[in-house]
Amino acid sequence: MPEPITSVTFPPAFLWGAATSAYQIEGAVREDGRTPSIWDTFSHTPGKTAGGEHGDIAVDHYHRYRDDVALMADLGLGAYRFSVSWSRVQPTGRGPAVQRGLDFYRRLVDELLAHGIKPAITLYHWDLPQDLEDAGGWPERETALRFAEYAQIVGEALGDRVEQWITLNEPWCSAFLGYGSGVHAPGRTDPAAALRAAHHLNLAHGLGTSALRSVMPARNSVAVSLNSSVVRPVSQDPADLNAVQRIDDLANGVFHGPMLHGAYPQTLLTATRSITDWSFVQDGDLAAIHQPLDALGLNYYTPTLISGAAAPADGPRADGHGASSHSPWPGADDVAFHQTPGERTEMGWTIDPSGLHDLIMRYTREAPGLPLYITENGAAYDDKPDPDGRVHDPERISYLNGHLTAVHRAIADGADVRGYYLWSLMDNFEWSYGYGKRFGAVYVDYATQIRTPKSSAHWYSRAARTGTLAPVTPAE
Repeated sequence: MPEPITSVTFPPAFLWGAATSAYQIEGAVREDGRTPSIWDTFSHTPGKTAGGEHGDIAVDHYHRYRDDVALMADLGLGAYRFSVSWSRVQPTGRGPAVQRGLDFYRRLVDELLAHGIKPAITLYHWDLPQDLEDAGGWPERETALRFAEYAQIVGEALGDRVEQWITLNEPWCSAFLGYGSGVHAPGRTDPAAALRAAHHLNLAHGLGTSALRSVMPARNSVAVSLNSSVVRPVSQDPADLNAVQRIDDLANGVFHGPMLHGAYPQTLLTATRSITDWSFVQDGDLAAIHQPLDALGLNYYTPTLISGAAAPADGPRADGHGASSHSPWPGADDVAFHQTPGERTEMGWTIDPSGLHDLIMRYTREAPGLPLYITENGAAYDDKPDPDGRVHDPERISYLNGHLTAVHRAIADGADVRGYYLWSLMDNFEWSYGYGKRFGAVYVDYATQIRTPKSSAHWYSRAARTGTLAPVTPAE
């Protein structure tokens, strides 16, 4: 049963938003000069996505953005985090922008501002132009250089009106699911390539941050969104604690080490030396990556439970990152992942708000003085309209209440958390899971593209308008 909703009030300046990403919602994949990204290619490859589904139309946001922004305004959202499709702006990932592609984002930003909604741009949410992947993709240094050029183009076009910028979304997924386990685009399964990709994503973030700052007003904020894992041991046995260190390095330290501290963890370099000698890290790279951030975005869904005992060879890897015979954890094949106890979402992810509190407090200690935003948090459920066309999702309300209460507790404990972006604004293409997993606060009928706010959207709307987590009403 859903937990009772308690009344909790947030600081007046707390930012209430929702988030999406380009390939998951835009559609219009062949319009106005856009060319294929790795997700176009991957999703059209047989066997890569559930039911062979793809984002060709998605929820048709490219044509319906005005209605979608009006819906956000009706819900009282203060901010909207969206991503830019790189191949819509630079079809080959190189050279001058296609203005028709940039014009879409200009129109979207203007529409948001006209409705009093703050735009927050993510430059990269996994959709690398296919031309750059054909040239080697993220394992190649050149991709980081091209990202900096792309960042400068978008910063010049929109930096006068958009104050919140995020370079990369969840680079862990790009590197280790895209090039390690192969469950995400481009579907490669090479552990050494995954580690090279991680470094070049770090470099892209650093170079992109510098490029943005070279063309934007100083008032603008530049951040990165990390899906940092909350890694917990099964026991206090030394083997389990050692396993926690290794997975924490691969999940977290590989990115926040160079970004926040200017160095990779020595324990990471040691644990992966049988896979790579890290010679792709060139002189000056760590300084380029270690750019001062204006904020840090944290994405959280569920904690990770591990032990040092190897999992059965024929069993699934319970790390929550899809089924593959190839591991996204280079050099950690002797680490076992366990299903954490408790209620689960439709993704099979355990609901545990304490992990979000732990994550926030970790980065409060890790980067003191750095403002934090929860840039993704949410849950998938098997939502269906009732006979009257309404969509009741009390489980999602309970999930959001629990996690927002954890955010509030972290603020009370001294964390500087300035906003929360619910994932997701509306149901959409959920990557390799196709359209079967619904994360949205707004229900989308994919056949008609009709949007219907779920009861969680109405609950979240009241929270956004009042700054208070209120009890659910019978009407919801």
